[in-house]
Amino acid sequence: MSATPMSATPGLDRLNGAPADEAIRLLGDVCASRAWIGALLAARPYADADAVYAGSDRAIAALTADDLREAIDGHAVIGRPRHDDPQSAREQAGVHRAGDAVSAGLRDGNIAYERRFGRVFLICASGRGAAELLAELRHRLDNDPASEWEVTREELRRINRLRLEGLISA
Repeated sequence: MSATPMSATPGLDRLNGAPADEAIRLLGDVCASRAWIGALLAARPYADADAVYAGSDRAIAALTADDLREAIDGHAVIGRPRHDDPQSAREQAGVHRAGDAVSAGLRDGNIAYERRFGRVFLICASGRGAAELLAELRHRLDNDPASEWEVTREELRRINRLRLEGLISA
């Protein structure tokens, strides 16, 4: 009896072949925007990982302000990963080692950001320490609202890329 050959990208095969409800769940673990999920779902099947990443980039570029807000609302506050979201905790691993002053700065900065922009501060935290995140938060507080939307969109693109890499390599 011969073994069934394994795909080099079983996660991509899973995404391509999953029934719609399962694919929606898989993509929903990457991004909370229904518009983004719908765009990626509609473009299946993908030839390779680069096609998925390009599709994600196009979908993010097309998000309206409401769609982008929906995506942002699916993310934990920097410095307070959700206990029921191990992915968020992994992405914010550098924050756990922060001292009291940096932790307080993140807390205060998040409050100031939400007051200024009306949403949580979104940043690709993977591989970054708490002090670096705090410095970027403080820097971005100086952005005008339109510029900050575009910075946020780029951060979402980076986060989605990392999460898609994880999904595809699974």
